[in-house]
Amino acid sequence: MARRTKIHVGLEIGTSKTCMVIGEVKADSAVKILGIGETKSAGVRKGEIYDYSQARACLRDALTKAEDASDVEIGSVFLAITGAHIQGVNNRGTFRLPDGEPVVSAEHVEEARTIAREVHIPQDHVYIHPIIRNYWLDGLEHPSSPMGLFGKTVEADFHVVHGIGTRMQNSIRLVREMPLEVDDIVFSPIATAQMALDREQRERGALVIDIGGGTTDYALYLGGVITASGCIPVGGDHITNDIHLVTGLPFSKAERLKITEGDASADPVRSVGTAKLTDERGFAEVEVNRAVLNEVIRQRLEETLRLVHRRLPPGAVAAIGAGIFLTGGTSLMRGFSELAFEVFGRDIYRPEPPEISGVQASFKDPRYATSIGLIRYAQIFETERAAPPGLCGRIGRLFWPFGR
Repeated sequence: MARRTKIHVGLEIGTSKTCMVIGEVKADSAVKILGIGETKSAGVRKGEIYDYSQARACLRDALTKAEDASDVEIGSVFLAITGAHIQGVNNRGTFRLPDGEPVVSAEHVEEARTIAREVHIPQDHVYIHPIIRNYWLDGLEHPSSPMGLFGKTVEADFHVVHGIGTRMQNSIRLVREMPLEVDDIVFSPIATAQMALDREQRERGALVIDIGGGTTDYALYLGGVITASGCIPVGGDHITNDIHLVTGLPFSKAERLKITEGDASADPVRSVGTAKLTDERGFAEVEVNRAVLNEVIRQRLEETLRLVHRRLPPGAVAAIGAGIFLTGGTSLMRGFSELAFEVFGRDIYRPEPPEISGVQASFKDPRYATSIGLIRYAQIFETERAAPPGLCGRIGRLFWPFGR
């Protein structure tokens, strides 16, 4: 029987924008973007909802635009979540085979997996992702399950992501009131990595940094597996606020000045003279010393990148062979690549989604990396899912997805 196409929807409720992307996964696994619905966010700060009614109105608007653009009636979404409360940790579970059972069975492997997933977390936290990294049998690493092999001790190594349950429930409730179902919740940098990195890049070692309006998310892959992930509650809005405080400009003008005139590099040639904003008639409306403007931008971005650097495991940066991949709206800042190279000393890239067709002008914009990545995530999810999780669904099971 010929395999039919499948439509998935990715939703990102971000600090700067609420974005919904509809993608069609074809029989040959190619992805076509059918439409994008986007609106400026309100009621969201640092990736988390603080004004429910405003956030709901934005989501309703994005949903309407997405359905109009794609001519698809949306019933469910894959929801990206972020926030400084979300943490990613590595944990290994060890199980010693009972006497008289020298061959590793499926039950032995599952025991090791269960132990690895049971990371101690704060009482108000819930599990989001338990992602299998690799297995070990008697001290020897195995990229896949050692089931059927002779051994004494089997170990499972997991990357476990967890966060505060009530904060995530706010986003889930918002979606369900549309009304839409939530197919799965996905930590934003993990979704972004699905778009930004291919298998070879993960094997060689790669770091994805997604810097948006209110947060900076990151995911590190070494040896083909995820090694670290997290969220720093700093983004492009903080740069704008810094400019506002230094210059006294209104926030809206500080934002426009940042986008049109700012530069994060240390190149002195780019900091000569005066940065100007003009009004509709072409007259200078605002004038700011360019060196001051660029220094404000550079200091905030450098601080953010160094925070990411400090959160990575010791020696991780030296092991990055494929490079560092920058996404998110703030990554469009002039000079940001040069600054990132200065901080990390690794090749810097701006990823483009592979094997995706559709809305050409939109999906190559780094602002949509997470939403597009959700479609890739959904594609993998559908491929690997063997059976439904039960009557309560995945969201009802404390956000605990199957291991990937």
